[in-house]
This record gives sequence, structure tokens and C-alpha cells, in this order.
Amino acid sequence: MSNIPLEKSLLKEYLDEKVHLYNNPDFITSDPIQVPHQYALKEDIEIAGFLAATIAWGNRKSIITNANKLMELMGNSPYDFVMSHKGEDLERFDSFVHRTFNSIDISYFIKSLKNIYSNYIGLENVISMNVANGSTQKAISEFKKIFFELEHPSRTTKHVSDPLKGSAAKRINMFLRWMVRNDTAGVDFGIWKSIPTAHLSCPLDVHSGNVARKLGLLNRKQNDAKALNLLDTSLRELDPIDPVKYDFALFGLGVFEKL
Repeated sequence: MSNIPLEKSLLKEYLDEKVHLYNNPDFITSDPIQVPHQYALKEDIEIAGFLAATIAWGNRKSIITNANKLMELMGNSPYDFVMSHKGEDLERFDSFVHRTFNSIDISYFIKSLKNIYSNYIGLENVISMNVANGSTQKAISEFKKIFFELEHPSRTTKHVSDPLKGSAAKRINMFLRWMVRNDTAGVDFGIWKSIPTAHLSCPLDVHSGNVARKLGLLNRKQNDAKALNLLDTSLRELDPIDPVKYDFALFGLGVFEKL
């Protein structure tokens, strides 16, 4: 730890170097973001990204394998499958399971996504219409209400987090980074133009949280909504326009450099 710069300007320089190191196409090959990168159609990217992010906990290889399995079960045309599927088509997911996310959950997700694209224009519109006060966290909470407005199994609600109920909402914040942030390296997509990158929140998990604490960016022990707000404040001081670029630095330092 003695060689890690902690004075703010030096810390920014240090983290900017780590962003440059990890925010490049090589990152894609070991990350779930590779799943939506298989597609060119905006809606395919959105749906593939949303589903991959939803199951993004646990072993990364398992996440990627199972996200690709979902794409295969959808005929590798996720938007077309969502919009044209019939009830019996959902039977193909009967044996699907990723940790606690199973066929019951994916079946509802597909029904809800069809409702969103049919009646709310799409995922981008549902989320962007509730962005307020320089933050996407209320928008995520409102999105969850719309996502579960259809009759749904109660067990499935746990797979979409609500920041206004204390969750750091790591997976959906990661999904928003993928969709909104437009980097020059071709990792994040930048296909959602209606949400400013300045409003994004860092995907906070064990790795990024531990590194942030070691670097003095976060002083709360829990990885919850309050911790996320503190981390966001620290990162926005370093870069008010693109604060979540530092997710690459925090993640890389934690996972690849074992800081």
C-alpha cells in the first residue's frame, strides 16, 4: 500500500492510468459485456446486455456461459424472440438455471421485456424518463415498478434491485454503464444518448468496494446504497463528466492486481 498515491491529484493521475490500462478491447474477452457485443441491432444489444447483467454474479466464466446459453435459446435474435414468442416457446427455458435465476425468472423477464418494448418504446425510454437530480437511482426504482407491473412470481422481484430500498444495484448500474458510456476504446456501447454519463453510478461490488476503501474513496463498510452515494461523490470529484470510467480502474485493481 505504501506506493499508492493518495493525494487527490496524484490519485486521479494514478486511476486515470489504470482506466487506460483496462478500458480497452482486451477487457471484453473476459467480461460479460462480450455477450451484447455479438449484436449490431440496438434492441438486441439492450436485451442481451440486460439479461447478461442480470445474471452477472458468481464465477465470470459461468456468467458468460449461461448468458450465451440464453442467447442460443432465443435463437441468437433476442429482440425478435421477445417480440414474437408465444407461450409454448418459453418451455425451452425449463432446464435453465444460473444460481438462483431459473426458468421461472427468465420466462417472466421475456414477458416483461415484450411489454416494455410494446408499450413503453423500450428499455432506454423507461429508464431515461425518470432520471432526475443528476442521478439514475430514482429511475432504476421506477423502472422496477414498470418491469413488474404484469402479474409476476414474487420470487422474480429479487432479480431487479431497488436503490431506494438500500441496494447498491450493482448489476443494473453496470448495464447502464454499458449502454450510456461512450468510450473511444469500443468496450462500452454509448447507444443511449438520452442519459448523461455524469448521472451514472459506479457498479459497486466486493472488488470495487474494497479497492475504493483502500484508496480512501469510500469509508463505509457496507456495499449498499449509502456507500454507492459516497463513492459516486468521490468519483465525480475526480471526473464530473465521466465518473464511472473509474469502474475499470477499481475492478482491474481488485480482480487482476489483487489490490
